Amino acid sequence: MTMNKPVTDLSARWPNLADDRLGAEVLFCTDDFFASASRMLSHTDPQWKEGLFDDNGKWMDGWESRRKRCEGFDYSIIRLGLPGTIKGIDLDTSHFTGNFPPSASLEACHCENGEPNADTRWTEILPSVALSGNAHHLHSIDDERSWTHLKLNIYPDGGIARLRVWGRPQSRIDTSSRTPIDLAAVVNGGRTLACSDEHFGRMANILNPGRGINMGDGWETARRRTPGNDWVIVALGHPGEIQRIEVDTAHFKGNYPDSCSVQAAFVKGGTDDQIETQSLFWRELLPAQKLQAHEQHFFSDEVNEVGPITHIRLNIFPDGGISRLRLIGIPVDNTQKEYR
Repeated sequence: MTMNKPVTDLSARWPNLADDRLGAEVLFCTDDFFASASRMLSHTDPQWKEGLFDDNGKWMDGWESRRKRCEGFDYSIIRLGLPGTIKGIDLDTSHFTGNFPPSASLEACHCENGEPNADTRWTEILPSVALSGNAHHLHSIDDERSWTHLKLNIYPDGGIARLRVWGRPQSRIDTSSRTPIDLAAVVNGGRTLACSDEHFGRMANILNPGRGINMGDGWETARRRTPGNDWVIVALGHPGEIQRIEVDTAHFKGNYPDSCSVQAAFVKGGTDDQIETQSLFWRELLPAQKLQAHEQHFFSDEVNEVGPITHIRLNIFPDGGISRLRLIGIPVDNTQKEYR
């Protein structure tokens, strides 16, 4: 089923399981004569470089196979950076105008150990769909099974600029361990649900691995001209008790927030759409703290003991940008968790 929502709607709610920053990798492709298949997993937007050629032809930012002169079709096998349930995909043919595939399909498998082989059973999760040039093709995936690998088939050949695979990561958190981890990290299943504004930078960036590479690799709001403050809501990858909080304003020098605070709750029901209203009344996990430009801020003594939580609301006053948010805590074994 084709989705009519813009790309940002999906990318805001779910992480991209095929993001190269999360370890996604192309394991095999039948042909990538013109452009390496690994490029379609890049987290950056595809670029057009006028007049740039390499030994095989025009340089393209994506995967491009040569023109097929025999029976069959091209395909690539991809290991997801995060195994999980797939909610939606985007087959992006940006800048491919006379060299895009007329159609494509997607198969998936779950390999507990190792990589797919000749005996692997693949399941079709997206039947063949028509593609057009220089366009996003968004499709929802209605399947609750968890997958580790994908097989992208293009008929018969051509170029795909980017493959985005949004979904819910499979939890790999060991609740028997008492070692503190970042419960909000995307690699541990954390995700952003809603925010007041993301004019300059996407809210999902704040949960990515590593420190931000520039201001574009963070969450930044427009300049607030009305009373109030900006905020973002995060669902933890697993319930836990928070011990330390890090707020990183890397690269935000003239536009960092003056201060921040964090509210938290253990949510036992409801949907993503209902969380925003509930968050107004959540408990105070971190009282208001002053922030500085281009700096990592660590809070531990300031963090209140509120017990196990599943969600937080980061408030920034009055507006501005942050690069990363870390919520270090102990995961708790809670079989009664109802929120999904």
